[in-house]
Amino acid sequence: MSSVLDLAPVLPVVVLDEVAHAVPLARALVAGGLPAVEVTLRTPAALDAIRAVAAEVPGAVVGAGTVLDGGQVGAAVAAGARFLVSPGCTDSLLGAMRGSGVPFLPGVSTASEVLGLLERGVTEMKFFPAEAAGGTAYLRSLAGPLPGARFCPTGGIDARRAPEYLALPNVGCVGGTWMVPADAVAAGDWDRVRRLAARAAALRAR
Repeated sequence: MSSVLDLAPVLPVVVLDEVAHAVPLARALVAGGLPAVEVTLRTPAALDAIRAVAAEVPGAVVGAGTVLDGGQVGAAVAAGARFLVSPGCTDSLLGAMRGSGVPFLPGVSTASEVLGLLERGVTEMKFFPAEAAGGTAYLRSLAGPLPGARFCPTGGIDARRAPEYLALPNVGCVGGTWMVPADAVAAGDWDRVRRLAARAAALRAR
């Protein structure tokens, strides 16, 4: 895998409380055209969910999100995560992610953080929390002075706002939760998830 940013226009951000939901959810997302699935390490079920998707959904590219330290990096990769996403970045976390052998998107929200990662040879990043940190206007402002950086903005983005982000030259994909609504997941309404994923997969830069 060359880049997480190029797998699909939208990266589903998934919070799972039940391991049993992981495989059917991932299958629905893949069927809808979203192969990359970011399972956040926010719940006790997360690592087992990653393990299940990696083993049972060959069409999925499962990754770990909300990665906070080197221990989580190792645990996520051992469970089968094929990429890593963090909400921010420290020197130690960056070192662990670089040493993991899988692609990663370290989180940034300021020009100085972007510049710091560019100096270290990192060109692909998560912009978080996107809407709260300045949204499309902020990212558009970064494109001129920092053209080497590409982003996956995440945080507060919905189906209506996603095309505005995808139209920016420095955005490869967007992260979001709107295609995995909690009520649909709880009810096991995988056909609804598949339909929402298909609409998300159809989004393209204007």
